[in-house]
Amino acid sequence: MKKYRKTLYEMRTYLILWASQMFSGLGSAMTAYALVIWSYTQEGSALKTALLMVSSYAPYVVLSIFAGALSDRWDKKRTMLVCDAMAAACTVVTLVLFKQGQLRIWQLYVINMVNGIMNTVQRPASDVAVSRLLPKKYYQKVGGLNYFSRSVNSILTPVIATAILGLAGMEAVIAFDLVSFTVAFLVLAVLIRIPKGEEECTRKEGLLQAAEEGIRFLKEQRGILGLILFLAAINLVASVYEAALPAMILSRERGSEKVLGLVNATVGVTTLLGSILSFFLKEPKSRVRLICNCLLFSMCTENFLLAFGRTPFVWCMGAFLGWIAIPLMSTNLEAILRLHIPDTMQGRVFAVRNSLQFFTIPIGYLLGGLLVDQVFEPFMAGQDSSGLLTRMFGEGKGSGAALLYFVLAFCGIGVCLYFRRNKAIWKLEE
Repeated sequence: MKKYRKTLYEMRTYLILWASQMFSGLGSAMTAYALVIWSYTQEGSALKTALLMVSSYAPYVVLSIFAGALSDRWDKKRTMLVCDAMAAACTVVTLVLFKQGQLRIWQLYVINMVNGIMNTVQRPASDVAVSRLLPKKYYQKVGGLNYFSRSVNSILTPVIATAILGLAGMEAVIAFDLVSFTVAFLVLAVLIRIPKGEEECTRKEGLLQAAEEGIRFLKEQRGILGLILFLAAINLVASVYEAALPAMILSRERGSEKVLGLVNATVGVTTLLGSILSFFLKEPKSRVRLICNCLLFSMCTENFLLAFGRTPFVWCMGAFLGWIAIPLMSTNLEAILRLHIPDTMQGRVFAVRNSLQFFTIPIGYLLGGLLVDQVFEPFMAGQDSSGLLTRMFGEGKGSGAALLYFVLAFCGIGVCLYFRRNKAIWKLEE
């Protein structure tokens, strides 16, 4: 108990910030969840719904490389506050448009683009702030706590959002989002002091030059670059999975909005358990081996169960097996990055990392929506009711998404086996 009390004392500032941001994240996730359901019920298109995520991630990927250079020179706390305020303004605009009956899906694309730009600037500032608030020995715990907050939000988001939608409507969901933002904003503004780094006071080079330094660092650190590209390939598979999930579950005979919420909640419970496990586990002998094995296990399980499953139980089992090891992978990945990248370079390098690691996400969402609407669903609709594919993946709307998951399983396994042979990644163990 004395050891845990000491840990809590040394992490106290970070924990206050983390808890307030988790609460704000819950409000944002509830709004996003409600808008996804609204857009799919309005349009009935996996592609148009997936474009919500594409419009959010596209500016994040394109502008991240420059945002990190700015982040290394700007005051971290002020940057985070301004970005949060702009994101809240976008939420207010959404609420006003909805109340007036003028909300259209193209407007959500624009709002998500603005939010994506704010997140682009805020993310590297937040990453560096965490490194400054914590001793190095707690870096692995950061990943565990981050997944803990995401998993709690994944559990609560469908439950609370569905309940509020049913009782009070979309306006109440967005109002909750604004309340949670206000709490997090005041905590950061009043209670959190983020130490300034030497870089913020002394660096005078241009924006392009600063961004080039982050790129040059990764060129020299081939192992770090290999890990980033590994995760980029995994993110491509995962984002296609995310784009197809609502289309499949909302269309299947035993699927519904409640079942989609149940599957999402299962992901939340699973990542909660995984994050608790990763928080208390000791440092592994081989972080690289653990990362590779966790991702391979995830790719070998969830997609196959989603492909062949016809019931909510099987879909939830797939979600459990696919996500239980992900928090452990993420915590060790974050630890490797923070331990190998100097504090004075983290803003620039993390920004380049964000561009490289996450550029596949909008591509995956767009690809997933196109594949479901234009390729796999029409293909399965043309199959004979007694054919092999129909017996394997079912018939009717949603069977094409199930076939897509079958293909994704092999794609994910292939990615893991390919990058597992990257010698530069294994040199990080030295």
